[in-house]
Amino acid sequence: MILFLLKAVLILSLGLFFVPKNRKYFFTFSLHLALVVISSFLIFNTFNQVASLKFPFLSLLNNTIYIEIDKLSAFFMLVINFTCLTGIIYAKAYLEPYYKSKSSLEFALHYFSFLWLHIAMLFVVMFRDALAFLIVWEIMALTAFLLVIFENEKKETIKIGIQYLIQMHIAVVFIMIGFIWAYSQTGADFSFDGLSVYFESHNPLPLFLIFFIGFGIKAGFIPLHSWLPHAHPAAPTHVSAVMSGVIIKMGIYGILRVLTYIHHDLFNIGLFILISALVNGLIGVSLAIVQHDIKKLLAYHSIENIGIIGIGIGLGVIGLAINIPALTVLGFAGGLLHILNHSLFKSLLFYTAGAVYTQTHTRNIEELGGLIKKMPKTALFFLIGALAICGLPPFNGFISEFLIYSGMFKALLSGNLQTDILLFFAISGLAIIGGLAIFCFTKVFSIVFLGTPRSDKVTHAKEAST
Repeated sequence: MILFLLKAVLILSLGLFFVPKNRKYFFTFSLHLALVVISSFLIFNTFNQVASLKFPFLSLLNNTIYIEIDKLSAFFMLVINFTCLTGIIYAKAYLEPYYKSKSSLEFALHYFSFLWLHIAMLFVVMFRDALAFLIVWEIMALTAFLLVIFENEKKETIKIGIQYLIQMHIAVVFIMIGFIWAYSQTGADFSFDGLSVYFESHNPLPLFLIFFIGFGIKAGFIPLHSWLPHAHPAAPTHVSAVMSGVIIKMGIYGILRVLTYIHHDLFNIGLFILISALVNGLIGVSLAIVQHDIKKLLAYHSIENIGIIGIGIGLGVIGLAINIPALTVLGFAGGLLHILNHSLFKSLLFYTAGAVYTQTHTRNIEELGGLIKKMPKTALFFLIGALAICGLPPFNGFISEFLIYSGMFKALLSGNLQTDILLFFAISGLAIIGGLAIFCFTKVFSIVFLGTPRSDKVTHAKEAST
């Protein structure tokens, strides 16, 4: 029954090209809601049983492709559903000004792409077969490209969209090389499960690095991040929120999925992830501070927060390698929780930034000011998001970062000098990242919402419609 309903949504999505323009939003929202309900049933069943949920999805050329959902898949499905559902809700009011300038076909393509992005991301975390995974990964990249270039009348937007698409194809080439390499060396299944055979008999680091490059491009790991600060500002706000809230997390999912098959020589892998993540966090937040475009600023903070997530994951892997359970559990728990938390507060920040843009028609924070008087609700929600992203109590960002800190402090003074030095630098790095984030958002909130207007662009601003 679940499989039938899932396939029905895929087929019904074509109806977006045939329903009247004024009915397209209701139609696409209904399909998103159906996806959430169907997948929530799968998520609930997965969390309520010990084993993974596995059933056949498609038989093709004597090969059966299975849907397989474990706890990791179910967790990411929660994040995907929440972010996509809030995104389509926000899109209704945000896209209204475009109804006169955009054709019915353009709206159909936009809603169709948004729906299929939602579908593709769900299948990315449900497929283990490498070929099926690569196909839905490509669908995810293509639909995101079509969403980014919604304002295709702007040449710069098309240029940014093409840059994004090129880098996503570079990413998929590396992921494909990883699967082919493992398959050619072992002859095992051309799937994620086949990786376990390779990792059992080979040094896992070289192959992991290949996968890390592919998935790291999607996640926005420096220096593989160049698409991210350009695509976020170019895309409509609800698309930016989904890109930051969940699309870049698909790269994190890929890294975590590969890690589940590695059971030896973990220390060097964990160290590599930790160092990469610290660099990401420090450079990301430093670049955010100097930005004047509010959406580009938020994009760089996405790079920073991918760094925080990576710090948790890296520490978890190191904890496994040196057998410190507290570091393992709290590192992974903090990293995973920050995936969810970041999707919540970063979506909120993008939505409030979008509300400011729709009222002032500028993303330059230097042209704003005094908006707390004209948009008090927007100011309040932006402040909540800012406090959360800075990791301040009692907001959710504090909880996930607190778990990571707790793991490091519990493992500190373990008796291993090398580990203690490593943890000292990790604690210092995370503290510096947090301090710089507080500085950045204090500046942004003060400039945008406090003080006096810096230009006439804020003269007619008011609370955005909902």
